[in-house]
Amino acid sequence: MKDLLRHNSIEDAVKSMAGFGIGIQSKTYIPGGDINESYLLELTDGSKCFLKRNTRKQEEFFRAEALGLMAIDSTNTIGCPKIYSHGKDGNGCFLLMEYIEPAERISDYWEVFAEELATLHKADTARFVREGKYGFSEDNYIGASVQKNGGSDTWVDFFRDERIRPQVEMADRFLLTSDKKDIDKLLEKLDDILVEPEHPSLLHGDLWGGNFVTGSDGKAWLIDPATYVGCAEADIAMTELFGGFARSFYSVYQDSGLLMPGYEDRRDIYNLYHLLNHLNLFGSSYLSSVRNIVKRRI
Repeated sequence: MKDLLRHNSIEDAVKSMAGFGIGIQSKTYIPGGDINESYLLELTDGSKCFLKRNTRKQEEFFRAEALGLMAIDSTNTIGCPKIYSHGKDGNGCFLLMEYIEPAERISDYWEVFAEELATLHKADTARFVREGKYGFSEDNYIGASVQKNGGSDTWVDFFRDERIRPQVEMADRFLLTSDKKDIDKLLEKLDDILVEPEHPSLLHGDLWGGNFVTGSDGKAWLIDPATYVGCAEADIAMTELFGGFARSFYSVYQDSGLLMPGYEDRRDIYNLYHLLNHLNLFGSSYLSSVRNIVKRRI
């Protein structure tokens, strides 16, 4: 995986990417982001790039996003924007990356998406973890929440200790004592609910309908990851949490052999992580969904 470049200004980052003497011709605001400001930069040589900007405190957030995209890109399995640089600029920070030109979807869009995602999930992962089989080289973010990525040799231990427990600790203001006891009961049974995958997979980590776009090749490209090495089933479970993808996507992905027997019984446990995170980020409207999953499984 290439080194992540850092610059002290957007102008320096552009010169590093495009060459000396190349500057910014125009900057067009792109609406839609909840956390960051986004812009299309058109350069004096006619090329384009994509810029995210935010307050200075977001620099580590951008660094984490960049490392996740670079990890995915290094597998050469599925499209994602190339990272050019990150850094601080005046009173803010920035992330400079490839601009994805809008295009029409190919006719077999969902089938190819499933095939390429499965290929990502089958890629070698040893270089992405700091220790053990599961985790990532650094902690990163799931939405605006810190995501712990300490290494573990087993998927069940990793999911319990690096996914559910940190979210439960953050949710202290929402959870009753009885809720915490129920979650503890669930975590004690986790070895009987989850299964160890045949091999670890590099995951997008936050794979819902807002975190992929159509690339210039007409295929699905991944954006805004919460990348880590885990069980491929966790990525697929997340796709089903908020409406799901096209039916043909799941049919083709099923043929990859990565979904183990009983996946449907584990799906809600994987999504408990995301619901707890939504509880922490967006408030008590998600508490009943968390409770329903826990109550069903204890």
